[in-house]
Amino acid sequence: MKNLFARIKHSIAADFHEALDKKEQKNPIALLNQYLRECEQEVEKVRMLVERQYRLNEEFTREYSHAHSMAEKRKHQAEVALGAGETELYDFALQEQAQYEERAIRLQESQQQAAHQLAELERRYEEMRHKLKDMYIKRMELMGRENVARAQHRISRVLEPGGHMGTPFTRFEEMEHYLDRIERQVNMSYNHHTIDARIAQLEKLAKKDEVSSVS
Repeated sequence: MKNLFARIKHSIAADFHEALDKKEQKNPIALLNQYLRECEQEVEKVRMLVERQYRLNEEFTREYSHAHSMAEKRKHQAEVALGAGETELYDFALQEQAQYEERAIRLQESQQQAAHQLAELERRYEEMRHKLKDMYIKRMELMGRENVARAQHRISRVLEPGGHMGTPFTRFEEMEHYLDRIERQVNMSYNHHTIDARIAQLEKLAKKDEVSSVS
């Protein structure tokens, strides 16, 4: 049964990747835009979590300040009660002071931990924003190269019928590696069609030189 589930899982994964490849070949830029939108959504979710952590950090700070203030207040009240000979009141104030001091220590530790976590979240959030911005720039670069490759492809169809071009695209967690792969493919396509056009131009010039020399 376990092997059956494994085969089903692999079959579904293979079908998914095959469908994804077909979609990439059909409309690569649109698929890249879809993945970038998913990246934007993830960045927005993290932004909301950072804001929530910031509010929690402020709440810990307020609670610590209150507990510390109450501990100092009960300490003073205990001294007053002791000076007045109010033993029962003194014991109560002393007990309250101890509870508030213990709470203040716990809240201070929690606040420090929350502050450290907030700083780390903010750092990672900024990394995500920069990475997303880099992806936007990479998309612009690839769109420019794709435009040139498509133009060269159409030129090649006139100069040398039968030319072809393909440019696939893929997703967020693997986006950096994926974009590198796409860039290599676009560059190959660009270089291929540029070379074809250049060679065709050189052949024309060579034919002209032959005609001129014969004349």
